[in-house]
Amino acid sequence: MKKFFSLLLVFALLLSGCSAAAPAAETRTITDQDGFEVVLPKEINRIVVCDILPLPSVLAVFFDSAEKIVGMSGTSMNAAENSLLGQLYPEILEAETGFINGTTVNAEELMKLQPDVVFYNASRKELGENLRKAGFPAVAISVNKWEYDCIETLNQWIGLLSQMFPDNDKTELVKTHSDAMYALVQERIAAIPEGEKEDVFFLYQYSDTNIQTSGGKFFGQWWADAIGARNVAGELSTDNSVAVNLEQIYAWDPSLIFITNFTTAGPEDLYNGTVGNDDWSAVSAVQNRTVYKMPLGMYRSYTPGVDTPVTLLWLAKTAYPEHFADIDVIAETKTYYKEVFGIDLTDDQAASIFAPAKDAGTGF
Repeated sequence: MKKFFSLLLVFALLLSGCSAAAPAAETRTITDQDGFEVVLPKEINRIVVCDILPLPSVLAVFFDSAEKIVGMSGTSMNAAENSLLGQLYPEILEAETGFINGTTVNAEELMKLQPDVVFYNASRKELGENLRKAGFPAVAISVNKWEYDCIETLNQWIGLLSQMFPDNDKTELVKTHSDAMYALVQERIAAIPEGEKEDVFFLYQYSDTNIQTSGGKFFGQWWADAIGARNVAGELSTDNSVAVNLEQIYAWDPSLIFITNFTTAGPEDLYNGTVGNDDWSAVSAVQNRTVYKMPLGMYRSYTPGVDTPVTLLWLAKTAYPEHFADIDVIAETKTYYKEVFGIDLTDDQAASIFAPAKDAGTGF
């Protein structure tokens, strides 16, 4: 972060020189998701995304092009390289990643990218402050302002992007389809008796030294509630992910386990005990072979993103197949992409969302 301050004067002089040489461009003022008013050029051609990891994929689908994305984090790049995103929009693989390490931004490298707008995670207050001090047009995007509600968060992201890029306005289109998918799932699960609800555990990150899950204040809780299941770790009050151990998992004894793409682990690792010395064999979900890897379409679907509505449908059908027997998730995915974003997916492309590559979980 110190590099920001060492470059403030230089950047200010560059800005003043540019303003003296050319008339001011047309601008648009928006309020970002941390409440800051941001003045942006009406024509935005160079976008950098710092640490709001799903956003590059949302932008690519929003524009049906990744040509405007000139910088994003290595974590976002890893997902793009191992998902449908990089196949549909190979230009995204040319984006620069060297300007950011975790949440630490190198202002000199960022300046070289000449961004018209820089997106950052609203929870990173210091990063936002430093971006603004350095003169960058910084826009905060929130992942938890709406209580980790993935549907509402997606709707809000698209709403803000539509204000910035009104020619691509998809606010009502996305909201209509995502809300309809949520309503469909709620209608189906309403008939499930309390005693028949699944006890679900979200394996967020996993290695031989670390087991992370979602307590009551993270995306896993929202997903569990949204599909009419019980989050067995919901009693834990830590915000974001929380470390647990196998003894706790034994006591909870989940009937269903969903593994995110923030780990390379898959169902077979739990079935065969291939991570460290962990023995999952006493857990009901392992005994019943009801452990599943979450989808990876444009980004890791545990977070909000363009795949949120179809992920919700897949989770619900996986948990309660008898209540969704007539639902073809692949067909619904193709319809969603076509009607909302004008993107024609093949059957194989749609199916690949639900068969994620192991390497997408590296680096965590």
